[in-house]
Amino acid sequence: MDRSELSDSFRLRFLDKAAVETREDKLKGPVNPWRLCTVTQVEELKSILRILPVWASGIVFSAVYSQMSNMFVLQGDTMDRHMGPHFEVPSASLSMADTIAVIMWVPIYDRVIVPAVRRWTGRDRGFTQLTRMGIGLVISIFPMLAAGALEVVRLRSAARHHLYDDPDAYVPISIFWQVPQYFMVGVAEVFTFIGQLEFFYDQAPDAMRSMCSALSLTTVALGNYLSSLLVTIVAAATTRNGKLGWIPADLNRGHLDYFFWLLSVLSLLNFGVYLLIAKCYTYKKTKDDEKTSANDVELL
Repeated sequence: MDRSELSDSFRLRFLDKAAVETREDKLKGPVNPWRLCTVTQVEELKSILRILPVWASGIVFSAVYSQMSNMFVLQGDTMDRHMGPHFEVPSASLSMADTIAVIMWVPIYDRVIVPAVRRWTGRDRGFTQLTRMGIGLVISIFPMLAAGALEVVRLRSAARHHLYDDPDAYVPISIFWQVPQYFMVGVAEVFTFIGQLEFFYDQAPDAMRSMCSALSLTTVALGNYLSSLLVTIVAAATTRNGKLGWIPADLNRGHLDYFFWLLSVLSLLNFGVYLLIAKCYTYKKTKDDEKTSANDVELL
């Protein structure tokens, strides 16, 4: 596979020593690839190392995304799931709102947002990939706030109707009040997950594009692990001294809203760290890009 030559960058300069030919290398004859690398190989390694912090910032987002299949479902199970007198909506089926949001927002982004932003920034894609992901991280805070607010209302209704310790009881609030939080997760997904795929493909070395594009899938896996870890920590910390904790078997006696607030705070902190990462990030440049820029200057 042909690889474009990468320009020497000014970051991680200590790795440049791997491309410096010593007298010993000259005397030994054939080049040992474990001792001497090309500048392009060094820059490819730098590209991977630069991508990793951006990749790590997607783990908290994936933890938020994973709530659609666990805490949102548990919350929905305690609400009024009736649609008509004889049909009950499965709480897990509300994740279709996420799918609908993606189907709606992908064309809106491509046909409306990108052309509008392009006139402002002059870039073909409108936003940079890092900006697009950052917008998604900001949006991901709001579904947790919405879920927390809904849980506060649900708990007050449960207390008003004395709905405790009855596994068949449901709070008289329609499950469709959950639709906004699912929908907002879908909107965040359009910005973050698609932005990640574009970023990893564009910024990865040519020979590793497929592998780096798959990195976004690892954030989903690690996000699920992080969510499970948070539940374990929260359960251990909030059930001391015989307390029921935030997430007991009977959610009407718990404080699932606190868990959603916790995820909101983590998402906000994650966005703050992401801003620092994005500010320090330098996009990959090839020698062809430099030649093109030089030709453009000459034409001017």
